[in-house]
Amino acid sequence: MEAVISTGYEPGAIGAVVSLHGAYYAQHWGFGLFFEGKVAREISDFLLRYDAVTDRFLMAREGNRVIGSVTLDGADPESPPGFAHLRWFIVAEDAQGRGIGRRLIELAMGFAQDAGFKGVYLWTFRGLNTARRLYLDTGFCLAEEHQGEMWGTPVTEQRYVAQLLPTA
Repeated sequence: MEAVISTGYEPGAIGAVVSLHGAYYAQHWGFGLFFEGKVAREISDFLLRYDAVTDRFLMAREGNRVIGSVTLDGADPESPPGFAHLRWFIVAEDAQGRGIGRRLIELAMGFAQDAGFKGVYLWTFRGLNTARRLYLDTGFCLAEEHQGEMWGTPVTEQRYVAQLLPTA
């Protein structure tokens, strides 16, 4: 079955995306309640201020099951002027390696380009090598790296940035 990608909020979306993040990062990185609560709170806040002109919330589904997501937050108050924040990118483990993550990232980046952003940035941490390769393949460069606890657990935090070309 091929994944179908939808745009915008749908009932159950917050819980499904938070569940993917909570389960994966607990199992592989030992993240707990702090992380899952942070994801739930921030996605909820984002969707409450969602503007289809500047934002994208993408979910990949197979049947009724959400197997991936990514968000382009064009109005994050912490973003530099003209930049959008790529957030909450995840693909379920049993769906990885099938190009779903690449499709999600490319759709988000295409939207950012069409919306006139001059760049996109994201925060991640060292060790997520598959995602890092995808970010590099889609034009991101490592811009910053330091020890931190943004996700409630000490990790080497990384900020990646992609510059976008102006559209004609």
